[in-house]
Amino acid sequence: MTSEEEKNMSLALALAREAAAAGEIPVGCVVLGPDGQVIGRGRNRREEGRDATAHAEIEAIREACRCRGDWRLSDCTLYVTLEPCPMCAGAILNARIPTVVYGARERKSGACGSVIDLFFEPFGFQPRVYGGVLEEECAGALKEFFEEKRE
Repeated sequence: MTSEEEKNMSLALALAREAAAAGEIPVGCVVLGPDGQVIGRGRNRREEGRDATAHAEIEAIREACRCRGDWRLSDCTLYVTLEPCPMCAGAILNARIPTVVYGARERKSGACGSVIDLFFEPFGFQPRVYGGVLEEECAGALKEFFEEKRE
């Protein structure tokens, strides 16, 4: 893990903390262009928008597409604090994002190896996936959020 990966994951983690402060499950995501600049940001907003598709990755991908003026993000990198679910993995595949970096594993619905690996299936495009970047911090934000909810 490089300091650059940690720096980028920290940006996603800050968005996850914003989500938690708003009562949302703390997941944050950033999409970086080839020059390393953030072109898409997202955080969970399912409760706020009453929208099952308002996941952090979907928001970040939508913003990145608007920024680029193209649905293809084939030279970008996506950083997300939690392993993508099947819906978000599908969006990543459709956007042709070649590199995905996540923090914590999602043992209930993770689609990058925890439950299923959609990126291993023969869709004609297979992103490189790196997990465990700032894993303790990302998992800690989730644990803290759910502990507070139970109180």
